[in-house]
Amino acid sequence: MSADVTSAPWWRDAVIYQLYIQSFADGNGDGIGDIAGLRGRIGYLSRLGVDAIWITPWFRSPLRDAGYDVSDYRAIHPRYGDVAGGRELIEECHAAGIRVVLDIVPNHTSSDHPWFAEALRSPPGSAARARYHFRTGRDGGRRPPNDWLSVFGGPAWTRVEDGEWYLHLFDSAQPDLNWDSEEVRSEFEDILRFWFDLGVDGFRIDVATALVKAPGLPDLGYPDGAFLADLTRPNHPHRDRDEVHDIYRSWRKLADSYDPPRMFAAEAWLDDAERLSRYVRPDELHTTLNLHYLKSAWAAPDLRRAIDTSIAATSSVGAPTTWGLSNHDVERVATRYGRADTRRRAGVSAPELGPVDEHLGRRRARAAALLTLALPGSAYIYQGEELGLTDADVPEHARQDPIWFRSGGSRPGRDGARVPLPWTEDGGSYGFGDNGAWLPQPEGWGNHAVSVQDGDDSSFLELYRTALALRRSHPALGGTSDVHWCDAPNDDVLVFTRAPGFGCVVNFGSAPVPIPLRGRVLLSSDTSDNSDGEGAVQPDGAVWLDLDPTSEGSGTT
Repeated sequence: MSADVTSAPWWRDAVIYQLYIQSFADGNGDGIGDIAGLRGRIGYLSRLGVDAIWITPWFRSPLRDAGYDVSDYRAIHPRYGDVAGGRELIEECHAAGIRVVLDIVPNHTSSDHPWFAEALRSPPGSAARARYHFRTGRDGGRRPPNDWLSVFGGPAWTRVEDGEWYLHLFDSAQPDLNWDSEEVRSEFEDILRFWFDLGVDGFRIDVATALVKAPGLPDLGYPDGAFLADLTRPNHPHRDRDEVHDIYRSWRKLADSYDPPRMFAAEAWLDDAERLSRYVRPDELHTTLNLHYLKSAWAAPDLRRAIDTSIAATSSVGAPTTWGLSNHDVERVATRYGRADTRRRAGVSAPELGPVDEHLGRRRARAAALLTLALPGSAYIYQGEELGLTDADVPEHARQDPIWFRSGGSRPGRDGARVPLPWTEDGGSYGFGDNGAWLPQPEGWGNHAVSVQDGDDSSFLELYRTALALRRSHPALGGTSDVHWCDAPNDDVLVFTRAPGFGCVVNFGSAPVPIPLRGRVLLSSDTSDNSDGEGAVQPDGAVWLDLDPTSEGSGTT
C-alpha cells in the first residue's frame, strides 16, 4: 500500500487504525484525549505503519454516549479542540502519508441538537417534529406507540410533556431522525461536504443499516420482558430496509465528485452475507466493517467459514473485504480469546461469559493479528490491539457507558475497552497526559506501555510494526489477490497461500504442528519459535512464510 495520499483507490487494501479520541493521548492535561495529543503522536502512527486513522466522533456533543450524540455536526467539541486544529491535524497526517476518516452519526442526533429543541417547542404535526419520529401513544397515550426496544435496554420511546412520544433506538438522549424527510437528507449531504472540503478522506457510518424505518412503525412482537432488540430477523422494521440504499447512492455520487474521490465504510451488523454485499455495490458504499469475522470464535472452521463467506459476498459485487478483531463497542480481542467461549456474544454481561486467561488471550491475539493482516483487502486495528491490551475492570462508580445505566447495572457496558492508552511505564496516567485519565487505568497498566514495548522484538508492538512493514513490502500482501487454501495437518490448522510467494499457517490446536509448506519463515507470532521452513507452528500460533516457488500452490483444497 503506497503512503501517497493522492493515490486511489487507497481504501481497497488500507490498514486503518481506529482512534478512540478521548483515550488516545491528552495534549492539554485535562485527563481527556484531544487533537493536540493526537498531533503529538502522528510519528507513532507513522512508525506503526498504518495508512489511515478513523477518529471516533469529535463533534460538539453533551457526551452522554461518548460523542455518538451529536449536537452540532459542523463543530468540534471544545474538549478536543476546534475546527482550525482539526484542519491542521488533517494536513499533518497527510504530510505523514496518513489519511483521516471521521465517524458520522446519521441515525440520530443528540437531544441537545437545535432541531430537537425546536421540535419540543413545536406542536404535534409540525414540520420541526417531522424531522424525527414523534407519535401518539397507545391506550390514550399512556403506552408507547409500538413495542420496539432500545439497543441499550428498555423501551425505544420516551414521552414528552404534551403527551407525544419520540423514537430512540439507543439512549433517550439520542432521538432518531426521520430519513423520509428531504430536509434531513439535504442537511447530511451538506455536512459531508463541509468535512470533505476541509480535507477529510472519508467517513465510517455509524449504524448504517438503521436509518430507514418501515411505514407505520409496526410492532416487532417481542415476548414480554424482552431486553435486547432482535436485530437479525428478516424484513426488520428498523434494520436493513431496502430504501436505505437510495441514501447511499446519493452519498456515493457526492463522494465521487471530489478529486481524489472520498470513501465510506459502513457499520452494518448483518449476518446475511448477501444482504451485506448490497451496501458495497459499485454505486453505493466502498466497504463495510466485517462484523461476521469479528464475532467468530477462535477456531479453524469458524474463521475459515467467515473468511470464505466474506470474500464471496464482497467479490460478487467487486468490493474489497475488510477485517478487524475488535472495536470500541466490543470486548478487546485479547480478553475474548482468553475465555473458554471465544465467540462475540451480544447482550451477555462479562460475568456470564466466564473467567479470562489473559496469557492465553494474548497468545491467541498475536496469532489472530497475523491471520488478519495476511488476508486480502483492508484491515482495521483498534487502538491498543498493537499493545496487547485486555479489557480493564472499571469500578462501578467510574463507569460512564449508558448501557450500564439503562440496564440497571446488569450489563457493564463498553468502558473496559475504552480505558486510555499507556504510553510510559510510570506516571499518574502512564504517559497518557499530565493530569490523570477520564477513565481509571488499572494498576500495572504501564507494563504494556509503548515505552516498554518499543524495541523489544518479543513485544506486541514490534510484532505489529514488523507485520505492517512486511504487508507493505511483500508483493502478495495488501491487494486483493485470492486466498488459496491448502491441505492442513489436522482440522485445527488453517493453511493458505497468496500469490506471489506467500504462505500463512495458523494453529488453533493444543499441540505443535509441522509447517506444511516449503519456505522461509518471515514472521512468527510465537516468540519462542525460532523455526525455519522445517520447523513447527506452536499451539495458538501463526507463521508467515516466503515460499519456495516449487511448493507454492501444492496440496491445495
